[in-house]
This record gives sequence, structure tokens and C-alpha cells, in this order.
Amino acid sequence: MTPDQYCQEKAAASGSSFYYSFRALKPEVRAGITAFYALCRELDDVVDECSDPQVARIKLAWWRTELARLYEDHPEHPVTQALLPMVRSRNIPREWLEEIVEGMEMDLDQQRYEDYKSLLLYCHRAAGVVGQVAAEIFGYRNHETLKYAHELGLAFQLTNIIRDVGEDARRGRIYLPLAELDQFGVKPAEILNRQHSERFEKLMQFQYRRAAEAYERALAWLPKEDRKAQRAGLAMAAIYRTLLEEIRRDGFRVLDGKTSLTPLRKLWLAWKAMTFA
Repeated sequence: MTPDQYCQEKAAASGSSFYYSFRALKPEVRAGITAFYALCRELDDVVDECSDPQVARIKLAWWRTELARLYEDHPEHPVTQALLPMVRSRNIPREWLEEIVEGMEMDLDQQRYEDYKSLLLYCHRAAGVVGQVAAEIFGYRNHETLKYAHELGLAFQLTNIIRDVGEDARRGRIYLPLAELDQFGVKPAEILNRQHSERFEKLMQFQYRRAAEAYERALAWLPKEDRKAQRAGLAMAAIYRTLLEEIRRDGFRVLDGKTSLTPLRKLWLAWKAMTFA
């Protein structure tokens, strides 16, 4: 199996909305973004699949070393081997990839966030920087596109947090800021015990508005001359915004279930967004 084939299988196996948005890209760009997505999946799997935090730290430390090898032109892992051509040809700072690792490490150290400001640092590392790397891979002419990409990454992460409240609770994690739980009269124990209530719905409506506004800001920042180059990101935005609206229409039943879109619907949304970008 070649490094590119390994990344392709890793991306396809996830069933993520991101994968559906890559299909119409030029081969070299598709290979680069698929490799980068596979890297993000590898890092995410370390945190989600390692029951022992110390083992997870050791694995993330190995990935830090592997990133150093990547930027020294001799990576060992299939994912970084596949990513090497894009690192050589694009302006992807090593510090950005290291920040993504730092975001994963935050999941090992922190299971609660006191306020939105502290959550925002996590979202920056786990998603905002991911958006910037993706923008570099897709290509752009106007530097303002990086602002769009960072904000769009934050919007994706806020959507994920809303969608995964129940799943995260089963792992003992609460990403919703504790100050905002208090503001709406929701106790952390209600989240962990997955107790839906009118107060919880109002809390989630607040989270929904924040995510929706992030999408609006991101799209407003995208320069017209870069829309075509960034059409894969626009496809992902179409899928994620639709998912966010479905969660709202379902009454934010995220504690005892998980709203999702069918593969066919994701393909349709991605095709429509990329066609009219």
C-alpha cells in the first residue's frame, strides 16, 4: 500500500463530511488535503482510542518528533510521507501542525472550560489552524482568505461541540463553557447524566447562534477572487451549516442521540456548493 492509498483509506473510513468535499479537486490538491486530513485523524485517534492518558502523551510526543522529520524531509509514517510534497510546495508553517498537536494534548489535560475565552484557545488549535492549513493547500491570492479559513474552522468546531454533547458526556467531557451552563441554570451533572430540559434547549440555542454567526463572518471574509480555489471549504461549510440547522430543527436532542446527514445528501450539498462557488 502506498502512502497515498493509506491516506485515502483513512479518510474514507471516517465517513466525515470533509471527505465528500475533496472528490472534485485536482489530483495533487486532493492528495495533499487527504494526507492532511489523515494526519488530523491519526492525531484525533490517539486521544479518542487511548484509555491511558500517559500512553496517549507518549504517542503524541512521537508525532511531534515525526513532524520534525517531515520538515527535515525524511518522514517515516505513511501520512507524513504523503504530506511531504505539499509541505515542500506550499507555505505550511511547522508551527501550525505543532499547534494541532497541542490542541489534542488539551483533551488529555482538560475536560471542562470555564468560559468561552478558554474554549476559544482550544478551538483555535483544534480547528482554526486546521482551516488555515487547508487554505494553504487549496491555494489563494488574497491573504484575507486565511481569516476566512480560520473562522470557518472555528465554526466547524462549534458545530461539532453542539452535535457531540452527549457523546462527549459519555467520556466525561463537557466542552460547553461552564459559565454559560450557569447562565442558563444547567448543572454539569445534567449534561453528564444526559438530562434534556427546556433550560438545556435555551443553552443550546445560544450555542447555535454563536456557531451560525461564525459561518456568516467566515463567508463574509472570503475574497471573491479566492472562492473557486476555496470551493472545497465552501462545500464543507454547506454540509456543516445544514447539519447545524438539522440539530436545531430536531430540538437539540444531542444528549441522547446524534444528528447526521446521509452520504447522498452530503454529496449533493458538496456538489452544489462546488458547482456554484
